[in-house]
Amino acid sequence: MTARLHHRLDGPGDAPVLVLSGSLGTTQAMWDAQAPVLTQHFRLLRYDQRGHGASETPPGPYEIADLGRDVLALLDQLGLERVSFCGMSIGGMTGMWLGINAPERIDRLVLSCTAAHFPPREQWDERAGIARSNGVAALADAALERWFTPGFTRDRPDEIERFRGMLGATPGEGYAGCCEAIRDMDLRAGLGRIRAPTLVIAGDDDPSTPPERGQEIADTVPGARLIVLEDARHIANVAQPEAYTGAVLAHLEGGTT
Repeated sequence: MTARLHHRLDGPGDAPVLVLSGSLGTTQAMWDAQAPVLTQHFRLLRYDQRGHGASETPPGPYEIADLGRDVLALLDQLGLERVSFCGMSIGGMTGMWLGINAPERIDRLVLSCTAAHFPPREQWDERAGIARSNGVAALADAALERWFTPGFTRDRPDEIERFRGMLGATPGEGYAGCCEAIRDMDLRAGLGRIRAPTLVIAGDDDPSTPPERGQEIADTVPGARLIVLEDARHIANVAQPEAYTGAVLAHLEGGTT
């Protein structure tokens, strides 16, 4: 069963569609810095992952395939046949699944701060257990340390608190179900079947998905390339909004497939 996804669609009705898919523990608001620029070029579809924000929260565990099928159901609901897709973290995992399993629906791909396989399994079991028993707020301090550099944390306390609020408002079952999807995911064998022109973006100081993980994807997806953003951890689009948005825009406007 697919989940009902809370979403918003902005930008010119006749423009090509770009889907933005966020990271574990966030909502579509994580893309606020990109939206004003991207809506000048694209019809922008943002959504909350299942179990996040205002989207439906089915009981877990989930699979990455569930998240991908949720997106396909949303595209069908909106009458969108073919889109470009930009995902961050678990959103990037969703993008890889779509590129492998629904290539006819995907024009271009951006895979940000993500991995095709993410061991050890134990870390995801631990996070899922804490989320279910104590709530996602109990995981917030550790998550924010992985997401943002000490300098960003010092200089942008407003953004730190905004993301702390997103984490704290995430349903424990939804967060846990997505942790279990990451735990069980292994997309490596399918990466060579992706045909969409693909850009991989990594943060140079990302402890969760360091540039080496991005390089593994770029080395396996035909024609893909990697860009590493300086002074960025896991939520690179917020740490370096201009550089991130510029890289995405340059890739997506590089022509049609």
